[in-house]
Amino acid sequence: MSSEKDKMLSQKPYIASDPELSKERIYAQKTCFKINSISPEFVEERNNHLKKLLGSTKENFYIEPPFHCDYGYNITLGKNFYSNYNCTILDCAEVKIGDNVMLAPNVSLFTAGHPIDAEKRNQGLEYAIPITIGNNVWIGGNTVINPGVNIGDNTVVGSGSVITKDIPANVIAAGNPCKVIREITKEDQNFYFKKRKF
Repeated sequence: MSSEKDKMLSQKPYIASDPELSKERIYAQKTCFKINSISPEFVEERNNHLKKLLGSTKENFYIEPPFHCDYGYNITLGKNFYSNYNCTILDCAEVKIGDNVMLAPNVSLFTAGHPIDAEKRNQGLEYAIPITIGNNVWIGGNTVINPGVNIGDNTVVGSGSVITKDIPANVIAAGNPCKVIREITKEDQNFYFKKRKF
C-alpha cells in the first residue's frame, strides 16, 4: 500500500495532514525560520542551511530572505539563481529551475492543488504537479506560477502575472491569465530596459 508521501510524489491524490508529511513540513518551516532569522551579512551560513534543505543547488545561488517552502527536497536550482524577497515555493511536487534564473520580489510557485469538487476537497485531499523553469528566465514581481506549468528558456514574464499554462521559450509574456505578448528578437539586444521616449 502506497504511503501518502508516495502518492504525493507520484501526482496522485493524497492527504497532506499525514503524520510523515506533517513532520517533514515542520522541519522545512523550522529551517526556513532559521534562514530568515540570520543576519543579512552571514550569507554563507544562510546558504549552508539552504543546501541542506533543498534537493540540489549549483554554484552562485542567492536567495533574499524571507523564503518559504513546504518541503525543500523537491526544489532543484541551477547555477546563478537569484530570488528577491518573499519567494514562496509549495514544492509538494518537483520544482526544477534552470541556470541564470531571476525571480523578482513576491514570486510564488505552487505545485499544490485541491479538488474542484467540494466533497473531495473537504476530505482533505490534495494533488501536486511539477513546475519547470528553463534557463535564462526572468520572472517579474508578484507573479504566481500554478501547478504543472513549464516556462521555456530565455523567456521574460511581466510583473503581476498569473501563469496557468505553459509559456514557450524566447518570448515576453504577461497578464492574468499570462499570455505571450511577443517573441524576443535581436532588436532587444540594443536595449537594457523597455524602450521609452524621452
